[in-house]
Amino acid sequence: MNRYRIFVLLTTLALLMLSLAEAAIPVNLQQLVDKGLQQNYQLRIARNEQQIADNNAIPGNAGLLPTLDLNSNLGGTVYNNAQYPADGTAAVLTPGVNTSSLSAAVNLNWTLFDGFNIQANYSRLKELQQAGALQTRMKLEKYVADLSAAYYDLVQQTIRINNLKSAVRLSKERLRIVEARYNIGNLSRLDLQQARVDFNTDSSRLIRHQEVLHSVKIKLNQLVAEDNVELDVEPADTAIDVNIRLDKNQLWASSLQNNTYLKLAESEKSVKMLELQSARSSNYPYLKVNAGYGFYENRYEFAPNRMQNNLGLNYGLTLGYNIFDGFNRSRKQKNARIQLNNQELALEQLTLSLKSDFSNLWMAYHNNLGLKALEQENLAHARENYAIAIERYKLGELSGIELREAQNSLLDAEERLVQASYNTKLCEISLLEISGELLSSKL
Repeated sequence: MNRYRIFVLLTTLALLMLSLAEAAIPVNLQQLVDKGLQQNYQLRIARNEQQIADNNAIPGNAGLLPTLDLNSNLGGTVYNNAQYPADGTAAVLTPGVNTSSLSAAVNLNWTLFDGFNIQANYSRLKELQQAGALQTRMKLEKYVADLSAAYYDLVQQTIRINNLKSAVRLSKERLRIVEARYNIGNLSRLDLQQARVDFNTDSSRLIRHQEVLHSVKIKLNQLVAEDNVELDVEPADTAIDVNIRLDKNQLWASSLQNNTYLKLAESEKSVKMLELQSARSSNYPYLKVNAGYGFYENRYEFAPNRMQNNLGLNYGLTLGYNIFDGFNRSRKQKNARIQLNNQELALEQLTLSLKSDFSNLWMAYHNNLGLKALEQENLAHARENYAIAIERYKLGELSGIELREAQNSLLDAEERLVQASYNTKLCEISLLEISGELLSSKL
Protein backbone atom coordinates (compact mmCIF):
# COMPACT_ATOMS: atom_id res chain seq x y z
CA MET A 1 0.00 0.00 0.00
CA ASN A 2 2.86 2.41 0.83
CA ARG A 3 4.43 1.88 -2.58
CA TYR A 4 1.10 2.47 -4.22
CA ARG A 5 0.59 5.71 -2.32
CA ILE A 6 4.08 6.87 -3.29
CA PHE A 7 3.29 6.19 -6.93
CA VAL A 8 0.01 8.09 -6.68
CA LEU A 9 1.88 10.99 -5.12
CA LEU A 10 4.43 11.02 -7.95
CA THR A 11 1.65 10.87 -10.53
CA THR A 12 -0.13 13.75 -8.85
CA LEU A 13 3.09 15.79 -8.93
CA ALA A 14 3.51 15.03 -12.63
CA LEU A 15 -0.03 16.17 -13.31
CA LEU A 16 0.63 19.31 -11.29
CA MET A 17 3.71 20.03 -13.42
CA LEU A 18 1.58 19.66 -16.53
CA SER A 19 -0.96 22.06 -15.09
CA LEU A 20 1.76 24.60 -14.37
CA ALA A 21 3.08 24.18 -17.92
CA GLU A 22 -0.37 25.10 -19.22
CA ALA A 23 0.03 28.49 -17.52
CA ALA A 24 2.44 29.54 -20.30
CA ILE A 25 1.25 32.30 -22.61
CA PRO A 26 -0.26 30.64 -25.71
CA VAL A 27 1.03 31.61 -29.15
CA ASN A 28 -0.58 31.10 -32.55
CA LEU A 29 1.03 30.06 -35.81
CA GLN A 30 1.15 33.58 -37.26
CA GLN A 31 3.08 34.87 -34.25
CA LEU A 32 5.62 32.07 -34.65
CA VAL A 33 5.93 32.71 -38.40
CA ASP A 34 6.52 36.44 -37.86
CA LYS A 35 9.18 35.67 -35.26
CA GLY A 36 10.84 32.98 -37.36
CA LEU A 37 10.99 35.13 -40.50
CA GLN A 38 13.06 37.64 -38.57
CA GLN A 39 15.29 35.30 -36.58
CA ASN A 40 15.77 32.01 -38.44
CA TYR A 41 19.42 31.61 -39.43
CA GLN A 42 18.84 29.86 -42.75
CA LEU A 43 16.50 32.62 -43.90
CA ARG A 44 18.98 35.29 -42.89
CA ILE A 45 21.70 33.50 -44.88
CA ALA A 46 19.33 33.22 -47.86
CA ARG A 47 18.63 36.97 -47.76
CA ASN A 48 22.38 37.68 -47.70
CA GLU A 49 22.92 35.44 -50.72
CA GLN A 50 20.11 37.24 -52.53
CA GLN A 51 21.78 40.55 -51.71
CA ILE A 52 24.95 39.30 -53.41
CA ALA A 53 22.95 38.54 -56.58
CA ASP A 54 21.38 42.02 -56.38
CA ASN A 55 24.81 43.62 -56.03
CA ASN A 56 26.11 41.73 -59.08
CA ALA A 57 23.24 42.79 -61.37
CA ILE A 58 24.68 46.17 -62.37
CA PRO A 59 25.70 47.47 -65.84
CA GLY A 60 29.34 47.85 -64.87
CA ASN A 61 29.65 44.17 -63.95
CA ALA A 62 28.37 43.25 -67.42
CA GLY A 63 30.82 45.58 -69.22
CA LEU A 64 28.28 48.16 -70.38
CA LEU A 65 30.24 51.02 -68.84
CA PRO A 66 33.77 52.24 -69.63
CA THR A 67 36.72 51.91 -67.29
CA LEU A 68 38.73 54.95 -66.23
CA ASP A 69 42.22 54.51 -64.77
CA LEU A 70 44.60 56.99 -63.21
CA ASN A 71 48.25 55.96 -63.16
CA SER A 72 51.64 57.56 -62.66
CA ASN A 73 55.20 56.37 -63.06
CA LEU A 74 58.60 57.53 -61.89
CA GLY A 75 61.71 55.75 -63.10
CA GLY A 76 65.23 56.15 -64.34
CA THR A 77 68.55 54.56 -65.29
CA VAL A 78 72.16 55.01 -64.25
CA TYR A 79 74.85 53.77 -66.66
CA ASN A 80 78.37 54.35 -67.96
CA ASN A 81 78.56 55.80 -71.47
CA ALA A 82 81.42 55.07 -73.86
CA GLN A 83 81.71 56.66 -77.32
CA TYR A 84 84.24 55.58 -79.97
CA PRO A 85 84.70 58.17 -82.78
CA ALA A 86 84.86 56.89 -86.34
CA ASP A 87 88.14 58.72 -87.02
CA GLY A 88 89.94 56.45 -84.61
CA THR A 89 90.61 59.05 -81.95
CA ALA A 90 90.54 58.14 -78.31
CA ALA A 91 87.25 56.92 -76.82
CA VAL A 92 85.23 59.27 -74.65
CA LEU A 93 84.13 57.68 -71.38
CA THR A 94 81.32 59.21 -69.30
CA PRO A 95 80.63 57.31 -66.08
CA GLY A 96 77.43 57.53 -64.02
CA VAL A 97 75.11 58.87 -66.70
CA ASN A 98 71.66 59.43 -65.13
CA THR A 99 68.30 59.56 -66.98
CA SER A 100 64.85 59.78 -65.38
CA SER A 101 61.24 59.76 -66.50
CA LEU A 102 57.99 60.95 -64.90
CA SER A 103 54.47 60.37 -66.17
CA ALA A 104 50.88 60.82 -64.96
CA ALA A 105 47.84 60.01 -67.10
CA VAL A 106 44.13 59.28 -67.11
CA ASN A 107 43.14 56.45 -69.50
CA LEU A 108 39.67 55.49 -70.68
CA ASN A 109 38.80 52.12 -72.27
CA TRP A 110 35.35 51.22 -73.53
CA THR A 111 34.07 48.29 -75.57
CA LEU A 112 31.35 49.76 -77.77
CA PHE A 113 30.33 46.54 -79.49
CA ASP A 114 31.31 42.89 -79.11
CA GLY A 115 28.56 41.02 -80.90
CA PHE A 116 25.88 41.69 -78.26
CA ASN A 117 27.91 39.79 -75.65
CA ILE A 118 27.75 42.68 -73.18
CA GLN A 119 23.97 42.95 -73.49
CA ALA A 120 23.64 39.18 -73.03
CA ASN A 121 25.83 39.30 -69.92
CA TYR A 122 23.75 42.08 -68.40
CA SER A 123 20.52 40.18 -69.11
CA ARG A 124 22.06 37.06 -67.58
CA LEU A 125 22.96 38.98 -64.40
CA LYS A 126 19.38 40.28 -64.14
CA GLU A 127 18.08 36.74 -64.63
CA LEU A 128 20.41 35.47 -61.92
CA GLN A 129 19.09 38.21 -59.68
CA GLN A 130 15.56 36.95 -60.28
CA ALA A 131 16.73 33.38 -59.67
CA GLY A 132 18.20 34.53 -56.35
CA ALA A 133 14.83 35.98 -55.38
CA LEU A 134 13.16 32.69 -56.32
CA GLN A 135 15.70 30.75 -54.25
CA THR A 136 14.86 32.95 -51.27
CA ARG A 137 11.14 32.47 -51.84
CA MET A 138 11.62 28.71 -52.11
CA LYS A 139 13.41 28.64 -48.76
CA LEU A 140 10.71 30.85 -47.25
CA GLU A 141 7.99 28.47 -48.43
CA LYS A 142 9.82 25.43 -47.11
CA TYR A 143 10.43 27.18 -43.80
CA VAL A 144 6.78 28.19 -43.37
CA ALA A 145 5.71 24.65 -44.30
CA ASP A 146 8.12 23.10 -41.76
CA LEU A 147 7.13 25.58 -39.06
CA SER A 148 3.42 25.01 -39.72
CA ALA A 149 3.88 21.24 -39.53
CA ALA A 150 5.82 21.62 -36.27
CA TYR A 151 3.16 23.91 -34.79
CA TYR A 152 0.32 21.52 -35.61
CA ASP A 153 2.41 18.69 -34.28
CA LEU A 154 2.52 20.65 -31.01
CA VAL A 155 -1.25 21.00 -31.16
CA GLN A 156 -1.51 17.27 -31.84
CA GLN A 157 0.74 16.30 -28.94
CA THR A 158 -1.06 18.72 -26.60
CA ILE A 159 -4.38 17.09 -27.51
CA ARG A 160 -2.82 13.70 -26.84
CA ILE A 161 -1.59 14.88 -23.43
CA ASN A 162 -5.10 16.07 -22.59
CA ASN A 163 -6.57 12.76 -23.76
CA LEU A 164 -4.09 10.83 -21.62
CA LYS A 165 -4.84 13.05 -18.63
CA SER A 166 -8.51 12.32 -19.19
CA ALA A 167 -7.71 8.59 -19.30
CA VAL A 168 -5.85 8.90 -15.99
CA ARG A 169 -8.85 10.63 -14.43
CA LEU A 170 -11.16 7.88 -15.68
CA SER A 171 -8.85 5.19 -14.33
CA LYS A 172 -8.61 7.03 -11.03
CA GLU A 173 -12.39 7.18 -10.77
CA ARG A 174 -12.62 3.48 -11.52
CA LEU A 175 -9.98 2.77 -8.87
CA ARG A 176 -11.94 4.83 -6.35
CA ILE A 177 -15.08 2.79 -7.05
CA VAL A 178 -13.19 -0.53 -6.82
CA GLU A 179 -11.53 0.45 -3.53
CA ALA A 180 -14.88 1.38 -2.04
CA ARG A 181 -16.42 -1.92 -3.10
CA TYR A 182 -13.38 -3.87 -2.00
CA ASN A 183 -13.53 -2.31 1.46
CA ILE A 184 -17.15 -3.44 1.89
CA GLY A 185 -16.31 -6.87 0.49
CA ASN A 186 -18.23 -6.46 -2.74
CA LEU A 187 -15.20 -7.03 -5.02
CA SER A 188 -12.19 -9.31 -4.85
CA ARG A 189 -8.58 -8.28 -4.42
CA LEU A 190 -7.99 -9.32 -8.05
CA ASP A 191 -10.37 -6.59 -9.22
CA LEU A 192 -8.58 -4.08 -7.01
CA GLN A 193 -5.16 -5.08 -8.30
CA GLN A 194 -6.33 -4.92 -11.93
CA ALA A 195 -7.74 -1.42 -11.38
CA ARG A 196 -4.41 -0.35 -9.88
CA VAL A 197 -2.49 -1.84 -12.81
CA ASP A 198 -4.70 0.00 -15.31
CA PHE A 199 -4.34 3.28 -13.39
CA ASN A 200 -0.57 2.88 -13.22
CA THR A 201 -0.43 2.01 -16.93
CA ASP A 202 -2.32 5.15 -17.91
CA SER A 203 -0.24 7.29 -15.53
CA SER A 204 2.98 5.84 -16.94
CA ARG A 205 1.84 6.49 -20.49
CA LEU A 206 1.08 10.11 -19.60
CA ILE A 207 4.50 10.63 -18.01
CA ARG A 208 6.28 9.07 -21.00
CA HIS A 209 4.40 11.28 -23.42
CA GLN A 210 5.73 14.37 -21.67
CA GLU A 211 9.09 13.60 -23.32
CA VAL A 212 7.46 13.60 -26.76
CA LEU A 213 5.78 16.93 -26.07
CA HIS A 214 9.05 18.39 -24.78
CA SER A 215 10.89 17.33 -27.97
CA VAL A 216 8.24 18.98 -30.13
CA LYS A 217 8.60 22.23 -28.19
CA ILE A 218 12.38 22.10 -28.54
CA LYS A 219 12.05 21.66 -32.31
CA LEU A 220 9.64 24.58 -32.56
CA ASN A 221 11.95 26.86 -30.57
CA GLN A 222 14.85 25.82 -32.78
CA LEU A 223 12.90 26.67 -35.94
CA VAL A 224 12.17 30.20 -34.72
CA ALA A 225 15.81 30.58 -33.56
CA GLU A 226 14.82 31.02 -29.92
CA ASP A 227 18.00 31.14 -27.81
CA ASN A 228 16.19 29.53 -24.89
CA VAL A 229 15.33 26.26 -26.59
CA GLU A 230 13.55 25.08 -23.43
CA LEU A 231 11.13 28.01 -23.52
CA ASP A 232 7.67 26.66 -22.79
CA VAL A 233 5.43 27.02 -25.83
CA GLU A 234 1.70 26.46 -25.70
CA PRO A 235 -0.45 26.48 -28.84
CA ALA A 236 -3.33 28.93 -29.01
CA ASP A 237 -5.30 26.36 -31.01
CA THR A 238 -7.02 23.58 -29.11
CA ALA A 239 -7.94 21.64 -32.25
CA ILE A 240 -6.54 21.10 -35.73
CA ASP A 241 -8.82 22.89 -38.15
CA VAL A 242 -8.47 21.86 -41.78
CA ASN A 243 -9.67 23.56 -44.93
CA ILE A 244 -12.22 21.23 -46.51
CA ARG A 245 -12.89 23.56 -49.47
CA LEU A 246 -9.67 23.22 -51.46
CA ASP A 247 -10.34 23.05 -55.19
CA LYS A 248 -8.25 20.57 -57.16
CA ASN A 249 -8.43 22.32 -60.55
CA GLN A 250 -7.70 25.74 -59.09
CA LEU A 251 -4.71 24.42 -57.14
CA TRP A 252 -3.25 22.65 -60.16
CA ALA A 253 -3.63 25.74 -62.35
CA SER A 254 -1.92 27.76 -59.64
CA SER A 255 0.85 25.15 -59.43
CA LEU A 256 1.65 25.47 -63.14
CA GLN A 257 1.73 29.26 -62.84
CA ASN A 258 3.20 29.93 -59.39
CA ASN A 259 5.20 26.88 -58.30
CA THR A 260 8.61 28.16 -57.23
CA TYR A 261 10.52 25.14 -58.52
CA LEU A 262 8.97 25.57 -61.97
CA LYS A 263 9.70 29.28 -61.99
CA LEU A 264 13.31 28.61 -60.98
CA ALA A 265 13.69 26.02 -63.75
CA GLU A 266 12.25 28.50 -66.27
CA SER A 267 14.71 31.12 -65.03
CA GLU A 268 17.58 28.67 -65.49
CA LYS A 269 16.35 28.02 -69.02
CA SER A 270 16.49 31.77 -69.73
CA VAL A 271 20.06 31.84 -68.42
CA LYS A 272 21.01 29.03 -70.82
CA MET A 273 19.46 30.94 -73.73
CA LEU A 274 21.51 34.01 -72.82
CA GLU A 275 24.66 31.89 -72.56
CA LEU A 276 23.98 30.67 -76.11
CA GLN A 277 23.55 34.26 -77.23
CA SER A 278 26.83 35.15 -75.56
CA ALA A 279 28.59 32.26 -77.34
CA ARG A 280 27.24 33.50 -80.70
CA SER A 281 28.69 36.97 -80.08
CA SER A 282 32.07 35.80 -81.36
CA ASN A 283 30.51 35.56 -84.84
CA TYR A 284 30.53 39.37 -84.98
CA PRO A 285 33.34 41.92 -85.06
CA TYR A 286 34.21 44.04 -82.06
CA LEU A 287 34.76 47.77 -81.67
CA LYS A 288 36.71 49.38 -78.84
CA VAL A 289 37.63 52.95 -78.05
CA ASN A 290 40.44 54.20 -75.88
CA ALA A 291 41.54 57.66 -74.85
CA GLY A 292 43.95 59.23 -72.43
CA TYR A 293 45.22 62.54 -71.16
CA GLY A 294 48.55 62.81 -69.44
CA PHE A 295 51.84 64.46 -68.66
CA TYR A 296 55.16 62.89 -69.59
CA GLU A 297 58.63 64.20 -68.68
CA ASN A 298 62.04 62.74 -69.52
CA ARG A 299 65.37 64.05 -68.19
CA TYR A 300 68.69 63.17 -69.86
CA GLU A 301 72.13 63.82 -68.39
CA PHE A 302 73.99 62.92 -71.57
CA ALA A 303 71.99 63.99 -74.64
CA PRO A 304 71.48 67.01 -76.91
CA ASN A 305 68.30 67.86 -74.96
CA ARG A 306 68.49 67.71 -71.21
CA MET A 307 64.67 67.54 -70.70
CA GLN A 308 61.59 66.81 -72.79
CA ASN A 309 57.95 67.38 -71.70
CA ASN A 310 54.71 66.16 -73.26
CA LEU A 311 51.19 67.16 -72.14
CA GLY A 312 48.14 66.22 -74.15
CA LEU A 313 45.43 63.87 -75.34
CA ASN A 314 45.73 60.52 -77.08
CA TYR A 315 42.88 58.49 -78.53
CA GLY A 316 42.15 55.54 -80.74
CA LEU A 317 39.55 53.15 -82.16
CA THR A 318 40.07 49.41 -82.55
CA LEU A 319 37.94 47.39 -84.96
CA GLY A 320 38.63 43.69 -85.09
CA TYR A 321 37.30 40.27 -86.00
CA ASN A 322 38.53 36.85 -84.99
CA ILE A 323 38.93 34.88 -88.22
CA PHE A 324 39.99 31.53 -86.74
CA ASP A 325 40.27 30.34 -83.13
CA GLY A 326 40.91 26.63 -83.56
CA PHE A 327 37.18 25.80 -83.90
CA ASN A 328 36.56 26.85 -80.27
CA ARG A 329 33.81 29.23 -81.37
CA SER A 330 31.84 26.39 -82.94
CA ARG A 331 32.50 24.13 -79.95
CA LYS A 332 31.21 26.69 -77.44
CA GLN A 333 28.03 27.30 -79.44
CA LYS A 334 27.31 23.58 -79.81
CA ASN A 335 27.77 23.00 -76.08
CA ALA A 336 25.55 25.99 -75.27
CA ARG A 337 22.77 24.58 -77.49
CA ILE A 338 23.09 21.16 -75.79
CA GLN A 339 22.90 22.77 -72.33
CA LEU A 340 19.79 24.68 -73.39
CA ASN A 341 18.20 21.48 -74.64
CA ASN A 342 19.08 19.72 -71.37
CA GLN A 343 17.43 22.50 -69.39
CA GLU A 344 14.28 22.20 -71.52
CA LEU A 345 14.20 18.47 -70.82
CA ALA A 346 14.74 19.10 -67.09
CA LEU A 347 11.82 21.54 -67.11
CA GLU A 348 9.56 18.95 -68.73
CA GLN A 349 10.71 16.31 -66.24
CA LEU A 350 10.05 18.66 -63.34
CA THR A 351 6.54 19.39 -64.63
CA LEU A 352 5.78 15.67 -64.81
CA SER A 353 7.20 15.11 -61.32
CA LEU A 354 5.15 18.01 -60.01
CA LYS A 355 2.03 16.52 -61.55
CA SER A 356 2.71 13.17 -59.87
CA ASP A 357 3.37 14.73 -56.47
CA PHE A 358 0.23 16.84 -56.74
CA SER A 359 -1.90 13.82 -57.63
CA ASN A 360 -0.57 11.82 -54.67
CA LEU A 361 -1.04 14.73 -52.27
CA TRP A 362 -4.58 15.35 -53.45
CA MET A 363 -5.50 11.69 -53.03
CA ALA A 364 -4.02 11.67 -49.52
CA TYR A 365 -5.84 14.92 -48.68
CA HIS A 366 -9.17 13.58 -49.96
CA ASN A 367 -8.78 10.23 -48.17
CA ASN A 368 -7.76 11.84 -44.88
CA LEU A 369 -10.78 14.15 -45.03
CA GLY A 370 -12.95 11.05 -45.24
CA LEU A 371 -11.05 9.38 -42.41
CA LYS A 372 -11.39 12.48 -40.26
CA ALA A 373 -15.16 12.57 -40.73
CA LEU A 374 -15.38 8.84 -39.96
CA GLU A 375 -13.24 9.15 -36.84
CA GLN A 376 -15.34 12.07 -35.58
CA GLU A 377 -18.37 9.82 -35.80
CA ASN A 378 -16.48 6.96 -34.14
CA LEU A 379 -15.43 9.25 -31.28
CA ALA A 380 -19.02 10.29 -30.63
CA HIS A 381 -20.02 6.60 -30.45
CA ALA A 382 -17.02 5.76 -28.24
CA ARG A 383 -17.92 8.54 -25.77
CA GLU A 384 -21.52 7.42 -25.63
CA ASN A 385 -20.40 3.81 -25.22
CA TYR A 386 -18.11 4.71 -22.33
CA ALA A 387 -20.81 6.79 -20.62
CA ILE A 388 -23.14 3.78 -20.73
CA ALA A 389 -20.36 1.43 -19.58
CA ILE A 390 -19.39 3.54 -16.55
CA GLU A 391 -23.01 3.80 -15.43
CA ARG A 392 -23.46 0.04 -15.74
CA TYR A 393 -20.17 -0.47 -13.92
CA LYS A 394 -21.33 1.70 -11.04
CA LEU A 395 -24.46 -0.42 -10.84
CA GLY A 396 -22.39 -3.60 -10.82
CA GLU A 397 -23.75 -4.76 -14.19
CA LEU A 398 -20.40 -4.60 -15.98
CA SER A 399 -17.03 -6.13 -15.18
CA GLY A 400 -13.80 -4.15 -14.84
CA ILE A 401 -12.39 -5.77 -17.96
CA GLU A 402 -15.38 -4.67 -20.03
CA LEU A 403 -15.12 -1.13 -18.66
CA ARG A 404 -11.43 -1.10 -19.51
CA GLU A 405 -12.23 -2.14 -23.08
CA ALA A 406 -14.69 0.73 -23.37
CA GLN A 407 -12.08 3.13 -21.98
CA ASN A 408 -9.41 1.88 -24.39
CA SER A 409 -11.86 2.19 -27.27
CA LEU A 410 -12.45 5.82 -26.30
CA LEU A 411 -8.74 6.56 -26.08
CA ASP A 412 -8.07 4.83 -29.42
CA ALA A 413 -10.88 6.80 -31.09
CA GLU A 414 -9.41 10.05 -29.77
CA GLU A 415 -5.96 9.03 -31.00
CA ARG A 416 -7.21 8.12 -34.49
CA LEU A 417 -9.10 11.39 -34.81
CA VAL A 418 -6.15 13.58 -33.88
CA GLN A 419 -3.89 11.56 -36.19
CA ALA A 420 -6.33 11.89 -39.10
CA SER A 421 -6.68 15.63 -38.46
CA TYR A 422 -2.91 16.11 -38.36
CA ASN A 423 -2.35 14.08 -41.54
CA THR A 424 -5.04 16.07 -43.34
CA LYS A 425 -3.41 19.33 -42.23
CA LEU A 426 -0.02 18.16 -43.52
CA CYS A 427 -1.58 17.40 -46.91
CA GLU A 428 -3.23 20.82 -46.94
CA ILE A 429 0.09 22.53 -46.17
CA SER A 430 1.88 20.55 -48.89
CA LEU A 431 -0.81 21.32 -51.48
CA LEU A 432 -0.60 25.03 -50.70
CA GLU A 433 3.20 24.88 -50.91
CA ILE A 434 3.25 23.07 -54.23
CA SER A 435 0.69 25.52 -55.69
CA GLY A 436 2.72 28.56 -54.60
CA GLU A 437 -0.09 29.82 -52.38
CA LEU A 438 1.37 28.95 -48.98
CA LEU A 439 2.81 32.39 -48.15
CA SER A 440 -0.48 34.13 -48.99
CA SER A 441 -2.73 31.57 -47.26
CA LYS A 442 -3.96 31.72 -43.70
CA LEU A 443 -3.26 28.45 -41.94
